[in-house]
Amino acid sequence: MAISLNNVGIAVRDLDAAVAFFTDLGLTVEGTDTISGEWADTAVGLDGNHARIALLATPDGHGRVELFEYLHPAAIETGPTEPNTIGMHRIAFQVDDIDVSLEVAARHGCHPLRGVANYRDVYKLTYLRGPSGILVMLAQDLREAQDAEPTA
Repeated sequence: MAISLNNVGIAVRDLDAAVAFFTDLGLTVEGTDTISGEWADTAVGLDGNHARIALLATPDGHGRVELFEYLHPAAIETGPTEPNTIGMHRIAFQVDDIDVSLEVAARHGCHPLRGVANYRDVYKLTYLRGPSGILVMLAQDLREAQDAEPTA
């Protein structure tokens, strides 16, 4: 049986703000739509399902994020997910330069939960709260920077 990951779906409070955040980080919008109807009710399992959606892709073409803002039924607010909450709780991106990515996130009011960590000189990484309180992990592979350095 063949299987591949198609996308990760995230419900957001404000679709436009979430799209702006993720596109500023480097994702591109593949498409947007407003969905409703019997097929949407059946697929999602909600009667009267009506939502605005946006599908975004990573520059390498291997990852996609589907963002959706519920128009009906009304979105249910929850407290922010903590890193140790059971279930899906974060989306992670590998970035070329974590400092530049954090500058972009800061323009959206998003900052590291505690700071930037160095994992064994292999990764610099951090968690931050993105739009709608989404936990976002940014990680920079330090080995790639070392491999790119010229040798004498």
